[in-house]
Amino acid sequence: MKKIKAPFEHLFIVSYLFKWTLLVLPVSLVTGSLVALFLWLLEKAINLRFAYPWLLFLLPVAGIFIYMLYKYLGKNSEGGNNLIMDEIHEPGGGIPFRMAPLVLITTVITHLFGGSAGREGTAVQIGGSIAQFFAKKLKLSQENVKTLLMTGIAAGFGAVFGTPVTGAIFALEVLALGRIKHDALMPCFIASVLADIVCTAWGIHHTHYHIDFTSEAVVFFNYFHFNFPLLIKTIIAGVAFGLAGYMFAELSHTIKNYSNRFVKIKWLIPAIGGVIIILFTFISGTQDYLSLGVSSPDPKAVSIVSSFNEGGATWFSWLWKLLFTAITLGTGFKGGEVTPLFFIGAALGNTIAVLTGAPVDLMAGLGFIAVFAGATNTPIACTIMGVELFGADNVLYYAVACFTAYYFSGHSGIYHAQRIGVSKVDKLNHHTNETLHTVRQKRIKNRKLW
Repeated sequence: MKKIKAPFEHLFIVSYLFKWTLLVLPVSLVTGSLVALFLWLLEKAINLRFAYPWLLFLLPVAGIFIYMLYKYLGKNSEGGNNLIMDEIHEPGGGIPFRMAPLVLITTVITHLFGGSAGREGTAVQIGGSIAQFFAKKLKLSQENVKTLLMTGIAAGFGAVFGTPVTGAIFALEVLALGRIKHDALMPCFIASVLADIVCTAWGIHHTHYHIDFTSEAVVFFNYFHFNFPLLIKTIIAGVAFGLAGYMFAELSHTIKNYSNRFVKIKWLIPAIGGVIIILFTFISGTQDYLSLGVSSPDPKAVSIVSSFNEGGATWFSWLWKLLFTAITLGTGFKGGEVTPLFFIGAALGNTIAVLTGAPVDLMAGLGFIAVFAGATNTPIACTIMGVELFGADNVLYYAVACFTAYYFSGHSGIYHAQRIGVSKVDKLNHHTNETLHTVRQKRIKNRKLW
């Protein structure tokens, strides 16, 4: 192999970065613009639902309509985020361009009629679909296609939440537990930043969250400079956040699997899911757990924003949101999981703060990022998200909560195509290189044997 001299090495690096800047530019421009359109439509749909609460009664019909759209127009678009991950790991039939408009339209429909879902899944699918489109047009090599798909994930995620650094790290970290490939680092970062700039340029404004608490460090043994009691509370909370992420992922998969197994007429699955959501709304006595749940025109409503304040959530608000979202997504409605995970985490953090005497805004913020970290197995990205959203003052607690939640969510997650690069525990090394879906199937089989 011909040896490259040092000065020429840097020329190759410059050319590599220039090439990928040019390649991700159209992906970022289109993805950022479509995410802006999506967020604008989503806001209009949610405002309409607030104005006309009776729209909830049409949720079963909306579910049937979504099913029909995917049945007759979707082809393999139904695979969603998992299809994108599979294409990066083992390229196959590609990602259809129709995925972008389909998921955009059906997610807006889900929220218009009250389905409890998020928006990250939609943005990531838009990014992946657009990246595949340009990769095909440019006739890129297989390796370059993989990298461009990762930039699509980064662009979608960075734009939808206004967190460009998190978007880049998420795209690298989400593919495999415990393993990050740095060869796509700069392309993903460039894509995420550009898509966020484009989305913001269209006039889209993201929700601002605040953690006013600033820890007063206490010196222990002349070496440790932190609030030790608060750190212990954060570790305990991290365990709870990880278990909540595990619970959400398992319940969502279980509902989807049993629905497909026992309901033979497939269009009935979303219809039944819609009916159950309506019943749960009456049982809970509130519409607070429908749709995104970021904020509400009702000052007394439970939301992500209210959970940062004392009395802003009930003890079981997190569980209600978990049930509403698992049923919505498990029965075929469209949207992401991440914003509901923010709600679950913030509400659970609010409850833990009340029980432990910890600062409410800090614990809500920790739950916000840590339940997400546990359910997606992306602790580094979520720690950085904490810094981008809440500031860096409490970064130690962000890391402790996210890393703890990551371990206690086990080998489970909301993306069944996610691979295990490095097992979380040495004694479970037999899981290495398997998908979370395979691991889950083995776990279920072992339970039956017992």
